[in-house]
Amino acid sequence: MTATAAPPAKPGTSAASRAVSHLFKARETGIVIALLLVIVVATIVNPNFLFSSDGFRDLLLTPSLLLLVAVGQAVVIITRNVDLSVGSVLGLTAYLTGRLFIDVPGIPIIVVFIAGIALGAALGLINGALVAFAKVPALVITLGTLYVYRGINVAWTGSDRINASDLPAAFRGLGTGQILYIPILTIIAVVVLVIAAWVLRNLRSGREFYAIGSDPDAAHLYGLRVTRRILTAFLLSGALSGLAGVLYAARYGTVSSQAGTGWELQAIGAAVIGGVAISGGVGTLWGAAIGAYLLLTINRALPILGIQDFWQRAVVGALIIGAIVLDRVLALRQSRKLLEIREEGR
Repeated sequence: MTATAAPPAKPGTSAASRAVSHLFKARETGIVIALLLVIVVATIVNPNFLFSSDGFRDLLLTPSLLLLVAVGQAVVIITRNVDLSVGSVLGLTAYLTGRLFIDVPGIPIIVVFIAGIALGAALGLINGALVAFAKVPALVITLGTLYVYRGINVAWTGSDRINASDLPAAFRGLGTGQILYIPILTIIAVVVLVIAAWVLRNLRSGREFYAIGSDPDAAHLYGLRVTRRILTAFLLSGALSGLAGVLYAARYGTVSSQAGTGWELQAIGAAVIGGVAISGGVGTLWGAAIGAYLLLTINRALPILGIQDFWQRAVVGALIIGAIVLDRVLALRQSRKLLEIREEGR
């Protein structure tokens, strides 16, 4: 049996040139360029934005918690769903963290981390079960659990709040400590990002998230375990929100019943700005992470540029709208190319 010869490579092309071409065509490249431009402009206006110990640290540290939440949110969106409860999950786990240190003196920090991640995963699993088994749109389910979880948080917290003095110094050190000038929280967030991105890119179970988001009906017919993947996506989103809640307590020290309010919209915005299509099946966790950094860097840079609060929000809203429109344009262009290829093949 004769082996089929591989098609000849186009003249002038090489692995290096193809890699460079792919790099410049990648959606993430544009987001990185936008992020660098924001940093450069803000630094020119106020050099302390970057060239100071606090400026450089805040540039890395502030978006780290949102990065964790956005990564979990991106996995859910890739499956053509959405999780509006992540902010409430973060608030609950942040308050749980403080209560554990207060009510269980001497509790090991690792146990607190496990408890926070476990609570977040359980709440995420509830969302996933309602979406997967009740067949109710995730937007409706998680809008409901957003208020349910927040209500539990308010009822549990009442007028009380966690103060920095209630937390062990070693735990608070996680929120302010650095290793080789890199904040510990940033290192944790990047490690989680690398692992999650590798799984989605290289493992079959990770690629199935994209298949489900691209066409859920076809995924069912193909025999993919759609229900299990949806449960896993929501569980992961809840677990990462739980981890972010624990680190929130370490970062800010003070935790009230309003902790995490509005984070769900920021996480969705970060994912969408980072190229994760709201219609599912497209995007990378790297893009969502860069989107989180771009979103919060813009929020930090605009006051330095003298832009009022209203316009700050308008700029972020315009970014989200622009990202959605761009995704739509790219999708239409891709569909036209596929039609042209099919017609040429006839």
